[in-house]
Amino acid sequence: MERKLRVAVYGVGHLGKFHARIWREHPRAELVAVLDVDAERARALAAELGCAALDPRAAPPAGLDLASVVVPTAQHEAVAVPLLERGVACLIEKPIAPDPAAGARILAAARRAGARVSVGHVERFQPGVRRVRELGLVPRFIECHRLTAFSFRSMDIGVVHDLMIHDLDLVLHLVGSPVASLDAAGGAILTEREDMASVRLVFENGARANVTASRVSLSPMRRLRLFSAESYVSLDFTKNYGMYVRKGPRWEEGRHLLATLDPTQLAAQKDLVQGGMLEIGELQLDAEPRPLQAELDNFLVAVAEQREPEVSGADGLAALELAERIRRALETQRF
Repeated sequence: MERKLRVAVYGVGHLGKFHARIWREHPRAELVAVLDVDAERARALAAELGCAALDPRAAPPAGLDLASVVVPTAQHEAVAVPLLERGVACLIEKPIAPDPAAGARILAAARRAGARVSVGHVERFQPGVRRVRELGLVPRFIECHRLTAFSFRSMDIGVVHDLMIHDLDLVLHLVGSPVASLDAAGGAILTEREDMASVRLVFENGARANVTASRVSLSPMRRLRLFSAESYVSLDFTKNYGMYVRKGPRWEEGRHLLATLDPTQLAAQKDLVQGGMLEIGELQLDAEPRPLQAELDNFLVAVAEQREPEVSGADGLAALELAERIRRALETQRF
């Protein structure tokens, strides 16, 4: 019988509770402990899930294989490094650290111990993103919007590290090329840090992306639009919906025919355009997406099989380094 991996969750606030509950139900995991500086919160969740409640400042539980690190970003290094030094694989919520230097130290500790690291860029596990990857599209232009109402959470970081970093990871993942240059603008509205930001990215392979994030909006929006040489894809993560437009089998035939017609004759070719020149349809996506569950499962399998997870520690550091470049650019472009 396959041995279950022993798992602990460090930090059981809003998101950490989801981690703990998913691990509790995972058939290949044994949730042994939840750890939080709020002892009462840890005890209440431990009683619900049937595991131990421990002080995160104490030594890790014996025989621990894997940990979810869901503490505030400023504490990621202090929590993750001692675990990694003991060979415990760590799934660290995004961003990997408050700054690239701390992120690099986390990865160095992992390399020394031969321990796995993944970073919680959960949007990689959205059905729409996975479908786009399956289609093999080569992006020329990507546009992302991530807007949310003010939640009073993550006020220790700005919107670039809080929200935009999700889309920065996505565009780096989809484009697969380093960023050559960027132009950013944004400003503080309700907090002392930037609450809204927009950036234009130019990649070394010629692709471009516009990414906008705000945590002071009236209605939520999480959308991505991707343009390739022959296709257009639109994803709405909030609605778990995607659609595409691409060249159809009669594209070349129709293009040459339409070039010979005057404008008064074009309307009569509607069936040709919609029935053969263009394919317009909905992407077939999972009806009940569970991206966090998929993320945790991917990491557990990676640890069990000793391979790289979908989102590596290096991926998390790359997203953080780009976020930091944008934050520095905002220092001279804030409104």
